[in-house]
Amino acid sequence: MVYDIRPLANGLRTDHPVPGLPFVDDSHLPLDDGPDAIEAVGRNKGEGMWGRCDPSHEGGWLAFTTDPIAHHLGWAVRYHPEHGRTVLLLRDEDTASLHTYWSGAPLLFRAGGYWWDGEAWYRPGQIWDPVTEDYARHKARATATVHAADMLDGRAHPERAHVHKVATFDPDTAKPENWLDDLTRWAQRHQKQDDPRPLDRCVVDLASPELAGDRLLGVPEMAALGGITASTLRGYISRGENDVPPPQATVGGRAQWSRPVAEDWAEARRRSSEGLKEAMSAGDRHRLAPGAAQVRDRFSETFFRFLWKRPDIRKRWTLRHRNEPTVREVADQLAFEVADSLRRIIPTDALGPTIRHAVLEDFTTSLRVVERRGGELKAFDLMLSLPLAKMLSWFIQHFPTSAQWYVGEIMSEADKQLGIPAQVTGEALRRSATTNGDLDTQAAKEFFSRVEPREPEG
Repeated sequence: MVYDIRPLANGLRTDHPVPGLPFVDDSHLPLDDGPDAIEAVGRNKGEGMWGRCDPSHEGGWLAFTTDPIAHHLGWAVRYHPEHGRTVLLLRDEDTASLHTYWSGAPLLFRAGGYWWDGEAWYRPGQIWDPVTEDYARHKARATATVHAADMLDGRAHPERAHVHKVATFDPDTAKPENWLDDLTRWAQRHQKQDDPRPLDRCVVDLASPELAGDRLLGVPEMAALGGITASTLRGYISRGENDVPPPQATVGGRAQWSRPVAEDWAEARRRSSEGLKEAMSAGDRHRLAPGAAQVRDRFSETFFRFLWKRPDIRKRWTLRHRNEPTVREVADQLAFEVADSLRRIIPTDALGPTIRHAVLEDFTTSLRVVERRGGELKAFDLMLSLPLAKMLSWFIQHFPTSAQWYVGEIMSEADKQLGIPAQVTGEALRRSATTNGDLDTQAAKEFFSRVEPREPEG
């Protein structure tokens, strides 16, 4: 998830000023009264106003609210009991997004998405990890955290700084002329608060060799890493496409990225569905995957032979045969060729065992639930997951003879391995295929009556 939030200003009572941003007076907000009070400022107070607060699994809380004076602006606040408070002014439509970013481990974002969790700095998350179900965390190398105390050298002129009022704040004209003047004035006010956070613990920025100006990459180098042209990358950026990460710096109006961020972006592109499709299509004229290309080529040849090499069909290309019944007949014959070739498209010899193993696994899970609950096993206790029920239903409808064999195997193995009677298994499969699958009741009756063993007479 590419961090693409661009705060407009620091709140004057923040503990961690974002470098380069102006400071706006936040005294009209109940920051010291907790998250509920912040939420209440904007929640349901007027058209287009909103507020929300949530506890954080990482400690502390987070909240946002529409500004009560300038409704097109909003405030986002992140509080951590050990690491202090961040207060940012944003466009009101961006507050909920920042709230989402803050709901995880990140406490601060700097340098185009580098983030800090209170102990270490990480690069922007771009590469999805299916195991953790989150973006992979890559620590930035050799980082140093820059605190406010590190930047206050006594040479600034705080009297030249300007603290903006939200009612008149214009982000287009509010850029500080000398941000160190603003930082110094903020520090003076910060230290007058009750129990202020020490300035040597107020995080401003990070420093790292990979963020050094002479190591940053421009658009041409970034594009080359991604295997595209510079003009294509510029197009992506202007249209907001392909998850291009925000630059780590902008010099002379030109975006620049750290090499690790650019490399992660290139790797994310390689792993994307589009990148995988491109690799697997291997230059196919329709960009089809190998299996799909084989199906296309096979039917292309089949249709060509049918339409051209059979004299009885080819003569129908003459004008007098160009009528609806004749075209319908040819279309039906082509459709039959496709339907009759399903076994060459879908490997039923692999699909059947896969369904069998999946059903037995679901049954095993159901049995564990019954054991914990206690009592006798009933057919309705055996549950198939929704995707599996749909797959079983599809298999029965498209390959009934193969399904007959594998459902029989399921009944046999469920009886031998799990102690589930065949009638109970059959009823459970029938119910799943009709309730959660697409198999109609009559078709299910016809199929399972030919699969389930007959009850012994007498």
